[in-house]
This record gives sequence, C-alpha cells and structure tokens, in this order.
Amino acid sequence: MSFVTRFAPSPTGYLHLGHALSALTAFDAARAANGRFLLRIEDIDLGRARPEFEAAIYEDLAWLGLSWEEPVRRQSEHMAEYAEPLQDLIGRGLVYRCFRTRKEIADAIASAPHGAAEERFAGEALPAEEEAQRLAAGDAFAWRLSLKKARAALGPAYFALVFEDETAPVRAEPERHGDVVLARKDFGASYHLASVWDDALQGVTHVTRGEDLREAAHLHVLLQKLLGLPQPVYRHHRLVLGEDGKRLAKRDRSATLRALRDAGKTPADVRALVGLG
Repeated sequence: MSFVTRFAPSPTGYLHLGHALSALTAFDAARAANGRFLLRIEDIDLGRARPEFEAAIYEDLAWLGLSWEEPVRRQSEHMAEYAEPLQDLIGRGLVYRCFRTRKEIADAIASAPHGAAEERFAGEALPAEEEAQRLAAGDAFAWRLSLKKARAALGPAYFALVFEDETAPVRAEPERHGDVVLARKDFGASYHLASVWDDALQGVTHVTRGEDLREAAHLHVLLQKLLGLPQPVYRHHRLVLGEDGKRLAKRDRSATLRALRDAGKTPADVRALVGLG
C-alpha cells in the first residue's frame, strides 16, 4: 500500500512551533516510507482566513526545507463538492435542521442531567409544519448529524468502530461529540465533513496531526463508515507547550516560525526546539 500523508493548516494566523512539529513529522514519515506528502489549505472559515497567512504558510514550510505536491488543494475552491456527502446524509435521514441558537443550546444543556458539554448536544428535527414555517421565515439553521439515527443505521457495526492510532486500535466513541454540526444554511461544510471528504478524495492513508485532534478521530471514523469512505491510520503526536505549560496558539507570536527566523534561528534550530533534532 502506498503511503500518503498531509499537513492541513488553516490560514488564520502564522505557523508556530506546534505546526512545525506536525508538518515535519508528516514530511519525515512520508520520506521514510518513500511516500507522498500533501499540503492542504483548510480555509473554509472565510471570516478568519487571510491571504497573507496563506502566503506565509508556503514561505515558512519552504524555509523549513519541506516540499509538497502541486496543486495545493484549497478548500474554499471546492465548497460545492461538499454538498455531495451532505446530500447523501440528508437523503438517508441521518442529519436534521437545527434552528436553535447558541444560547438556546446552552440553556438546553444547562437543564439536562449531568450538565453535558455543548458538543454533546442531542436534538431532533422539528415537526414538518413548524420546520416549513421556519424555513419560509428565512431563519438560520445548522445541519446536525443525528447520532441516534446514525447508530440505528449502522446497527452492531456502530459498536465495532475502531481507529488505528499508530499500532494500537482504539474503540471509537462518537457519542463524545453528540449531534455535531456538519454544515450551516450559509456555510457549506464544517471542518469535520470537509476534512474527512478531502482525506478520502486525496487518497490519504495516514493522518498525522497533534494530540489535541485525537478526539476528532472518534467522530471521523463514524463519518467515514456512514459515507463508505476508506479509513486512514491516525498518528497523533505530542504537543509543543509554551512556558505556561499550555499548548501553543497562533496568538503566541514569539513562537511563530516567522519570529524565530527573524531572530536568527535556522531550520535545524527549529527541529531541535520541537525535539526532532
């Protein structure tokens, strides 16, 4: 089997040391396996994505010594394609329109037993007449995956869902996420739907990403099963922490690759800083 992995940043800020670890880990793995390394720009959040950050991604990665296949897939150029998996799920009754606002969801959670987190929200479709009225009024809504119906559709296969994390299989627990948003009225696809679809479309066999995204795998394998998509191997690496012991964020400017380069650091220095030297 060929080895295909990817680095898929969002252009909402400058890359930092945590991104460097992820990109270098994926690139090194592809090179060691004589495989393919892809770069994907996950810019579906049009409100936060910026051209200057995308340009900086290419610049920073090239400075690190990475190369990738062309053309680079930019998700914003393929929004219409994500309608295919969404329509599949709609046609099978596995998603529903949720008209609740964030506050209404928070209130529903607050009144639920055990104070479940928002991502564990579970709802259901409105009665047809009420839904038609809300649509006619132009009310905003989100397409949510019905975990209850997904579980019923898969039957025993739901409880057999696993994902390969390095060499150890992990029992998938999609219920950790509840009824997640897969799209909105004015937003064609969520991160979850677009990422899973693109990985399959691009033939990704190994997903290399940070430990903070391990939870996403529990949901992604469910989407892959529902949509009949191949399941990649997941590799979740350790996170790069700041001086406060928390994972780096794009607001940590001193840890950005741009700032480190301006301070005279070399690509070899960056490898050493992230523990790959």
